[in-house]
Amino acid sequence: MSIAAFKIANTLITGRSAIDQLPAELTRLNIRHPLIVTDAVLVRSGTVAHVLERLDGRSHGLFDQVEPEPEIAIVEACARAYRQGGHDGLIGVGGGSAIDIAKSVAAYAGHEGALETLFGVDQVTRKGPPLIAIPTTAGTGSEVTNVAILSDKQAQLKKGIVSDFLLPDVALVSPLMTLTCPRGVTAASGVDALVHAIESYLSLHATPITDALAIGAIKLIAKALPKAYANPADLQAREDMATASLMAGMAFGNAGVGAVHALAYPLGGRFNIAHGVSNALLLPHVMAWNKLACVERFRDIAAAMGEPVAALSDLDAAERAVHAMARLCASVDIPKGLRAFDVPEDAIPRMAEEASKIERLMRNNPRVLSARDIEQIYRAAY
Repeated sequence: MSIAAFKIANTLITGRSAIDQLPAELTRLNIRHPLIVTDAVLVRSGTVAHVLERLDGRSHGLFDQVEPEPEIAIVEACARAYRQGGHDGLIGVGGGSAIDIAKSVAAYAGHEGALETLFGVDQVTRKGPPLIAIPTTAGTGSEVTNVAILSDKQAQLKKGIVSDFLLPDVALVSPLMTLTCPRGVTAASGVDALVHAIESYLSLHATPITDALAIGAIKLIAKALPKAYANPADLQAREDMATASLMAGMAFGNAGVGAVHALAYPLGGRFNIAHGVSNALLLPHVMAWNKLACVERFRDIAAAMGEPVAALSDLDAAERAVHAMARLCASVDIPKGLRAFDVPEDAIPRMAEEASKIERLMRNNPRVLSARDIEQIYRAAY
């Protein structure tokens, strides 16, 4: 490692009472008329009410049209609402979809070109309006990363806006905001956080800082995710998952993710499979391929998962890591196999070709994978 930069939200506030700091942060950022970006489910559940109650009388707008795996059209609609409403800041409330929409609007609000011109790395040329991110799931880590992922339905692909200008000004992370998260979303987002931690630990761009965050996140998720899934009202489990998701987000936001995410993108873009579920379906199979390149790191992962590996060889310990991941996914009822989502088997070669071209992610992966290798992984996961 010759040099490494560590990037994160400008201000990070965590803990059960973190949401109470919203008025002070709005004042500090001089936000008088925010647009709240969220989805209708969170409005109906009363989760957004926790935010509205803390606006201290500020006028506000509400954009609640966010959907899972958000499309380009939703960003454009939200940006119109922002401009037409005369807003001076954004509050993203929700999972990765809502926060990614808010981040995208912050980048797009003052941009004169088409939204598509922002896709790629460092295409955003200036800081947008102030943004506060309030996650309601424990999974994506979007509140501390410089990436927003959107679905291009016409191209049937997922595309990313990657820029340090997307880093939120404030992230407020409270387990209380995750209590209404449905069990299925708890499972999928929790495994998503686990993938972030594992892939950042295995990344070719990992650093001692990201390593510590990733291993810490794996330890927390292994213990807390089954508890949060079994009893959604378990506030300690929710807090541990919120912390783990945040740590994993900081890890992968700096070390990057790899082949699991690259292979998940075609599944989301073509078949609308939720991102966390796609990652969960692929995780054990990609790990089985990657272990050859870094068995020592797999031993660390197995130990973090609570596996007894002291008397095992590195290769046997690596196998324990793969099996531990599969067991954890099964314990939270993640479906097995792509066929469960009606993915046609004849789509695999094209998906493999698409995934192999996602160089931004594949270059982080510890093992070089050809399109043919990727096709075999898809078939193993089928």
